[in-house]
Amino acid sequence: MWSLCKKEFRQFFSSLTGYIAIAVFLLLNGLFLFVFPDSNLLDFGYASLEKFFEMAPWIMLLLVPAITMRSFSDEYKGGTFELLQTRPLHPRAIVLGKYLGALMVVWIALIPTLVYAISVQMLSSEGGIDIGATIGSYIGLFFLAAVFVSIGVCCSSFTSNSVVAFIISAFACFLLYSGFNAISRIPAFQAGADYYIEMLGIDFHYRSISRGVVDSIDVIYFLSVIAFLLHITYKNLFKR
Repeated sequence: MWSLCKKEFRQFFSSLTGYIAIAVFLLLNGLFLFVFPDSNLLDFGYASLEKFFEMAPWIMLLLVPAITMRSFSDEYKGGTFELLQTRPLHPRAIVLGKYLGALMVVWIALIPTLVYAISVQMLSSEGGIDIGATIGSYIGLFFLAAVFVSIGVCCSSFTSNSVVAFIISAFACFLLYSGFNAISRIPAFQAGADYYIEMLGIDFHYRSISRGVVDSIDVIYFLSVIAFLLHITYKNLFKR
């Protein structure tokens, strides 16, 4: 499993595409946080990374599918999936190897964003950023990335076309992230069911952790969604 994980990790950075994807992610966040007027942190007058944690999930909706779209689709298209099956690996180990390899890439893309927190902290004249809320938000962002990667790997296991895998996974990430929140606002669900519908979405639990309190319910939710999606991927590979 670890050999496959390292192979996936090295393969992503073996071409210029991997570096460009991460560079674009960091560049977009930097532009929104320090250049564009509507979201410029320097114009707020107080030290906060709230805007970053609001925008990062939407940018990751494109970054993560771009990283995971070739996980299985290229194996199907190139005919190497049959060779992968001949290796002494259980299908679950194959799924975990692919998943962990892509997850490591996404986490590496997130680590440089710590520079934003350090910069805001150094630029603040007094008080500084809320350390507890910032740590909680980063924990939520890492969990969010883990869920998005599981969605991307799962979608990639259904098609041999990487472009189709990208489109489907981006739509699925968008739907699971904000779809339930949108449905809960329908007037027909305003009698009390809106709260429970909103709880089914990723956005609800991401915002909950971002407050600085890591609740076990939110952690169980993220781990359950990841396990469910990886199980679907495993079942799909088992049928093949």
